Amino acid sequence: MTHYYLIIIFKGGVFVGPSLTRERIEFLAQDYHRGFIKYCSIEAISIKKELFESRVLIGEHHRTQDNFIHAGLMATMADHTAGYAAFTTVSEEFRILTVGFSINFLKPAYGDALRCSSRIVSKGKQIIVAESKIYDVREDHEAHVAEAIITLMAVPAAKISSA
Repeated sequence: MTHYYLIIIFKGGVFVGPSLTRERIEFLAQDYHRGFIKYCSIEAISIKKELFESRVLIGEHHRTQDNFIHAGLMATMADHTAGYAAFTTVSEEFRILTVGFSINFLKPAYGDALRCSSRIVSKGKQIIVAESKIYDVREDHEAHVAEAIITLMAVPAAKISSA
């Protein structure tokens, strides 16, 4: 199996992936943006071993009645992006499930986009812990607005029944 250090242009985003095969990067990029995440309009922007980044351009449907970006969107982004950071550490035979997470909202988000950076902080045989940082992309800068710790479990795909 050949490993690449490469930059791939994929559906408008740039993905960088040391120590991952091109096929694995392409799979993770496509798989990330499905189901509820597609509905939320969250997209992957960077993929590296043990690091995954995403972003969402904010629409009116992402905002609260007070015009802030909804905390639920930030929590979803932190959890899902951490899960895909964990996916970069396991083979194709595994799925990643969240078993717990804690999020702290540091200040209100109100900008035009959010960016999430998730990195693996601990990896055991089955349990993986990731940290996600959410940044509010504003006119002239990014503000760090939330931070989460996510505990994930690597489960053999064969053990998960189809829904």
